[in-house]
Amino acid sequence: MSSAEINIIHQSHIEGNKTIIDGISTPSDMKSLSDTDLQQLADELRAATINAVSKTGGHLGAGLGVVELTVALHAVFDTPDDKLIWDVGHQCYPHKILTGRKDRIETLRKGGGLSGFTKRAESEYDPFGAGHSSTSISAALGMSVASNLKGEKRNVIAVIGDGAMSAGMAFEAMNNAGAPNAKGEKNRLIVILNDNEMSIAPPVGAMSKYLTKIVSSQRYIGAREMGKKIVDALPSPIRHAAKRAEEGARVAIGGGSLFEEMGFYYIGPVDGHDLTQLLPILRNLRDSEDHGPVLIHVKTEKGKGYHPAENSPSRMHGVKTFDVKTGEQAKSTKTASPSYTSVFASQLIKEAEKDERIVAITAAMPDGTGLDKFAEKFPERSFDVGIAEQHAVTFAGGLAAEGLKPFCAIYSTFLQRAYDQLIHDCAVQNLPVRFMIDRAGLVGADGATHAGSFDTAYLACIPNMVLMAASDADELKKMTSFAAEYNDGPIALRYPRGESLELNLPASAITLGKGRVVKEGKDIAILSYGTRLNEALIAAEELNASVADMRFAKPLDEALIKKLAKNHKTLITIEEGSKGGFGSAVLEFLANNDLTAGLKIRTMTLPDHYQDHDSPEQQYKDAHLTTQDIIKHAS
Repeated sequence: MSSAEINIIHQSHIEGNKTIIDGISTPSDMKSLSDTDLQQLADELRAATINAVSKTGGHLGAGLGVVELTVALHAVFDTPDDKLIWDVGHQCYPHKILTGRKDRIETLRKGGGLSGFTKRAESEYDPFGAGHSSTSISAALGMSVASNLKGEKRNVIAVIGDGAMSAGMAFEAMNNAGAPNAKGEKNRLIVILNDNEMSIAPPVGAMSKYLTKIVSSQRYIGAREMGKKIVDALPSPIRHAAKRAEEGARVAIGGGSLFEEMGFYYIGPVDGHDLTQLLPILRNLRDSEDHGPVLIHVKTEKGKGYHPAENSPSRMHGVKTFDVKTGEQAKSTKTASPSYTSVFASQLIKEAEKDERIVAITAAMPDGTGLDKFAEKFPERSFDVGIAEQHAVTFAGGLAAEGLKPFCAIYSTFLQRAYDQLIHDCAVQNLPVRFMIDRAGLVGADGATHAGSFDTAYLACIPNMVLMAASDADELKKMTSFAAEYNDGPIALRYPRGESLELNLPASAITLGKGRVVKEGKDIAILSYGTRLNEALIAAEELNASVADMRFAKPLDEALIKKLAKNHKTLITIEEGSKGGFGSAVLEFLANNDLTAGLKIRTMTLPDHYQDHDSPEQQYKDAHLTTQDIIKHAS
């Protein structure tokens, strides 16, 4: 679909000409549509998605790749009674348009508007929330088992991408799903593998399409099950030979041997943009009276139907607002400072130029963590392990055990997924893995699932761990250098999303467990951990307060805290993290050392609830972490 065709469809809608999508409020409105009408609806849905995201920004390419699949699923299955779970949720915008949210689609990722991911609280058509990858099969299996236990018959469908399928959790779920229950029955579960990048098995022309339709039919499934029973009754040598022959035939048809070995009936590969293939396969599965778990291998293309996204799928994966005709994204009118991510990556490259032992690890986020630049410079020392945070951490531990200096760059929210490995494989053995914690703090439009709220709290309780937070770009550079030289155990450095600040404070070297006083005042002392230092300095001007850039949450600068407690009447701690973090550690130290008498103490943290997506400025206001909030706490 060209930009001109997209504009024609959109203009037709604006001018009041009847389009099919205008008549779709919920999927029930699709049931009477012919297959030809469904194809027209898919074209209109693609245009509606492009036009909406052009105004809101967000994830574009993934959604365009599943337009036909979304139409087919909602046309065939009885959602929301049948459960449809989208893994991660990047691709859910077309789904939202078809499920009662069409009129609000231009509020995507805005304060008070629709989430950029599936969200249970938003719609009954979102049966399971997502944001992190590889959870869909586990959740779908849980719902399938629950239906069985309650005596309900429904279809449960999980749509998972090939990237998400690389994570261990997906295979753990498939291994569980393929096993019979206590009654010897298999669970009714449909997994759709949305393969838009990695070729697991190439299609083999018209015969493959025909065979794929045939093998999805009830008659073929029944015949195949009967064949298995016959084979099982044969003498052992013949049975094994027959099984190998059957597996060989299945590999020749679709390459599904791995999934079949896990107990899934494999169908594919299927052209995910061809409704003439998708609709009959899904209808066959819907109407099947008795089947266990099925995997449909669907081949799709990110950005399908929109030339700018097809030609540059990486650049158009997540977009700002853009011009529909050209795909050109809006540019900032102000001169942007480098992001904290870029500052870290540039400094790491400098360190690696001096020390060949430095290596870098990312879990499928080379662009997001800045390690794509490191990989360009040092391809043999850069490792993208895929969506596998657990493996990434233990892999880094192995590198450290052999004397290398691994920098493991993972978003705060994703590091949560590797907590056991962080403790058991790194901290217990006191291995010097450097954890670079990007997106530490609030993340604006990405909302609660991606906020880096908890890393200080969940790391501070771990023995041997050192925790640092950069207050500006210069501090981030120095702390990256400090981490490169630190070899006494695991160390973590947190820094936020977005443009970096340069506070132009007096130069001061980084020393383990030592903070610094950056402004002298009286009566009130503000102890800042991380990038709220700028707000603390502004507030201190009005309050005539002292300000300390604490730098470390572990080990604490106990001498500095004691000095500030004795010389001031009020102590305020501020951090862009949850309760249980830096402020809690300061309170514990003060209490254990009898320093609380006559001292007013206030801790400022993120609130004890999940903050919805909004602008960063509004999120800070809602979290009460602004300059004015500091001043209020001092009163």
